[in-house]
Amino acid sequence: MTPTISTTSPSTVTASGVVSRLCLVLLCAAYLQGGLDKAFDFPSAIAEMERFGLAPALPFALVAIIGEIGGSVLVITGYKRWLGAAYLGIFTIVATLVAGRFWEMTGPGRMMAENGFFEHLGLAGAFFLVAWIDFRTRVQDKY
Repeated sequence: MTPTISTTSPSTVTASGVVSRLCLVLLCAAYLQGGLDKAFDFPSAIAEMERFGLAPALPFALVAIIGEIGGSVLVITGYKRWLGAAYLGIFTIVATLVAGRFWEMTGPGRMMAENGFFEHLGLAGAFFLVAWIDFRTRVQDKY
């Protein structure tokens, strides 16, 4: 049996659909919060990109905002869920490699940064799993 992620429309309320939707909202919560924070405080978003050495900062900030919010909307609504989840998985890995370079750190903060790094890899894995299940389900539904 192939696992599936409920794509129940919001108008069809079932326990399975509500739980699936809630889990997808929770999975995307940090990206919605991060994207909205950046959008409402764009100067801080640009400063964040500069702090991580990303130049020019403005386009990187825009890509982060659009990607975090847009990818989350795709995952939560089910419209091209696989694409949104794959984007957020790739975004998470890239952002983790840019911002979570624990191997360059020493002292007490290193362990916390290392834990965060691997937690983000797990989060990326969850997004890739959502993308894979949704993509396979859609391909199988066509045939």
